[in-house]
Amino acid sequence: MKQKLLASLFYILPHHAITKLMFVGARIRWVPAKNLIIRIYTHLNPVKMHEAVEENMLAYESLNAFFTRALKPECRPFDKNENNWLCPVDGSVSQAQAIENGRIFQAKGQDYSLLELVGGDKKLEKVFNNGQFATLYLSPRDYHRIHMPTSGTLKHMLYIPGRLFSVAGFVVNHIPRLFARNERCVCFFETEQGPMAMILVGAINVSAMETVWHGLISSEAKKIKRFDYSDNSSDKGDNKNIVLKRGEEMGRFNLGSTVIILTTDKMKIAENLIAETEIKLGQCLATPVQ
Repeated sequence: MKQKLLASLFYILPHHAITKLMFVGARIRWVPAKNLIIRIYTHLNPVKMHEAVEENMLAYESLNAFFTRALKPECRPFDKNENNWLCPVDGSVSQAQAIENGRIFQAKGQDYSLLELVGGDKKLEKVFNNGQFATLYLSPRDYHRIHMPTSGTLKHMLYIPGRLFSVAGFVVNHIPRLFARNERCVCFFETEQGPMAMILVGAINVSAMETVWHGLISSEAKKIKRFDYSDNSSDKGDNKNIVLKRGEEMGRFNLGSTVIILTTDKMKIAENLIAETEIKLGQCLATPVQ
């Protein structure tokens, strides 16, 4: 009951105003202030600095630079089977199951529609309707860069405006359709194993999302915005032929949040990825269906 009450408070919080303040605060470069902020943050959220390329947490120019720190490659070895999809982030599994009748499981007693998640795009709904999904949660102490599960060619990206509910477990358990209501960015790729979608979900205090091909993704838009990267696109302003390799960085959160991976029926989420399991970048996320 206590957790349900706490979760309900997120209905009345000014999500976007709080997040804008965090955006500014996370970019303070005045050394005494940013050092104090980083010290407080790491006290509340212990970070394994020995895994970072720059191990001195006070060497980062801002809190945001600290959040998006690079890791030593040897700390995250990749699954050696090139046919397996890699886990794209550090974090934990929120849920990982089959998509049933166009519905995605959120938590006990909660689900939401695939169509709503992908912004009403019926073509995307049809592609993934018989597939599987993995919802991966990044906590404040985790590595915040997002990598490619497999090599793929970017076809299009949808920015979908929305709320910024927290994605902490107790909130996800009590707010219906949370992932289909929050701001998100849907990235659609073609891969050798079939279509794949990577959905970056915003949340309160996630001051910005970004991708390597677009940069910061604006949260000011009031409508769904589509960016087309296919060869037959008539939009000459976007880059074309964007191909990212397996394990390559595709984006990052400027604070933690959630990534949802959608597969078709050609790929199966690894059986050991059950709710609340801790995960690391590079471990096996999904295997080809035999």
